[in-house]
Amino acid sequence: MPHIDCFFGTISPYAYFSGTRPQEVADRHGASVTYRPLDMAGLFSRTGGTPLPQRHQSRQEYRLQELRRQSRKLGLPLNVKPAHWPTNPAPSSYAIIAAQKEGGDVAGLVHRICAACWAEERDIADDEVIRDCLSASGFDPALADKGLLAGAEAYGRNLEDAVNAGVFGSPFFVLDDGERFWGQDRIEDMDLHLAGKI
Repeated sequence: MPHIDCFFGTISPYAYFSGTRPQEVADRHGASVTYRPLDMAGLFSRTGGTPLPQRHQSRQEYRLQELRRQSRKLGLPLNVKPAHWPTNPAPSSYAIIAAQKEGGDVAGLVHRICAACWAEERDIADDEVIRDCLSASGFDPALADKGLLAGAEAYGRNLEDAVNAGVFGSPFFVLDDGERFWGQDRIEDMDLHLAGKI
């Protein structure tokens, strides 16, 4: 059975644009998925990425255009400058890690948390927002308060594993055959690869 490690930041707009498509691709091909939230600031500092405020103005302007275009293309509402961004991604990441151990609609939870940030003007560092996302995705909202130490350890391990696997952005998909796909706009390519077409 193929396996996909999905590395992402919960405050990444491109993780939001991924929606539940990674899981849909995995289901089509009988693959499993592990959602591995990580600290994007740490990833950038380790892999040569430039934080948004430090990018040239032309790159920042292009990013805003691209966000608007992708939002329209995918039919997903988006505030290109959310009220609660950036925010601390760790609490929402810990909740995803805890939920994954329980089993259930992790893809839906990831999408709900990202949508809370990018479409709903909610602070995903807030415990009540996290509990609401957990509950709406069919998980016990108390997971927001459980396993924090284990979540913190997994969160740190995800960053280390990402760097070692050649990850440098979000979302980033690493397959167990060594193929890597960066970005929500490469999910179709991952689908074709798993089908043996590319």
